Amino acid sequence: MKLAIKTHCVVTLNTQLFMPLIEFNHTGELLATGDKGGRVVIFQREPESKTEPFSQGEYNVYSTFQSHEPEFDYLKSLEIEEKINKIRWLPQQNAAHFLLSTNDKTIKLWKVSERDKRPEGYNLKDEEGRIKDISTVTSLQVPVLKPMDLMVEVTPRRVFANAHTYHINSISVNSDYETYMSADDLRINLWHLDITDRSFNIVDIKPANMEDLTEVITAAEFHPHHCNLFVYSSSKGTLRLCDMREAALCDKHSKLFEEPEDPSARSFFSEIISSVSDVKFSHSGRYLLTRDYLTAKVWDLNMESKPLETYQVHDYLRSKLCSLYENDCIFDKFECAWNGSDSVIMTGAYNNFFRMFDRNTKRDVTLEASRESSKPRAVLKPRRVCAAGGKRRKDDISVDSLDFTKKILHTAWHPNENIIAIAATNNLYIFQDKLNSEMH
Repeated sequence: MKLAIKTHCVVTLNTQLFMPLIEFNHTGELLATGDKGGRVVIFQREPESKTEPFSQGEYNVYSTFQSHEPEFDYLKSLEIEEKINKIRWLPQQNAAHFLLSTNDKTIKLWKVSERDKRPEGYNLKDEEGRIKDISTVTSLQVPVLKPMDLMVEVTPRRVFANAHTYHINSISVNSDYETYMSADDLRINLWHLDITDRSFNIVDIKPANMEDLTEVITAAEFHPHHCNLFVYSSSKGTLRLCDMREAALCDKHSKLFEEPEDPSARSFFSEIISSVSDVKFSHSGRYLLTRDYLTAKVWDLNMESKPLETYQVHDYLRSKLCSLYENDCIFDKFECAWNGSDSVIMTGAYNNFFRMFDRNTKRDVTLEASRESSKPRAVLKPRRVCAAGGKRRKDDISVDSLDFTKKILHTAWHPNENIIAIAATNNLYIFQDKLNSEMH
């Protein structure tokens, strides 16, 4: 039995879209990407065709819009980049879709809607939209809606600004669908989606003296079912679960998830590689998935002392930490993702590799997102990296041959199906697993 992941479509993106972040909406029919140039591109899944049964699952461009522009903070003499840091979809309530996008300082709420009819027969406007002279109006008519070519409109509905001193690294929509939170290095704020001029500070870890600062917030997310619970991770490798029912300011956590450090394994790089770059609740809400530099870990909310499962993503890099520190790759922030049933986890690596781990069978696989594997319905072959000086088999790649400029930082999994999206340099790959992720 083997893992047969087939390429469904490959989208070549503008070079400005260097390693775009990606996010499926709650149905998986839409996929949003955000780039360094402040642009958001939305892809829509094509419906199944009777004449082309293999076309379902292909994603084509649905809409493109400029979310953020470069700004300049004159008070702090600071340039604010337009780069999109996070995108989060809101659950669909009507025919329109809503999403939040943020750069370092400003969060925006966007409405994405379709229009396929236009009104005609105004009484006070002519066909070109110009106002008529009232004296020329001799009769009244009822305006009618006429069919027109489908048009996708994206309009900004809210702008949430001036609440973060430091760079925003996370946004998360609450399960009450009325509030969301935004996190920067030292603070987490709670917003109401209808109120833009104020937010509530729910976590503040800034010390009185910045010289006493020992850790920063790296990611934060709301519980998928309980609107009072949220978790945030730190650069020290810890997770803090907070309950907003206990206090307005959640500086005191309800639970602290931390793995004891092995003193014999401590090195100069220990604190850097233990920093958590991403945290995700499972769909069930029972588990937490975290990613640090070398490992992915699954935590049980009922067990704080150690992770339930630890998966080595690229342990062969442990001997190369010194060179990775020198070229700054050791500070790369990899994301992680659950599949729809919480049975498989996925995360990225270098050389355009990404890793998948089956929690039930404990099997894993390394796959490559590349132009060579981008032919429609091509089956991806498992890849294997061998340590320097180790015995190599055919098709193995040496750790010394890895390209550290090609990295998979952002991955996303369809909420209901075995469809995954991989963001590589200037390319968005969408793969579909036809054999239910059977790994060998």
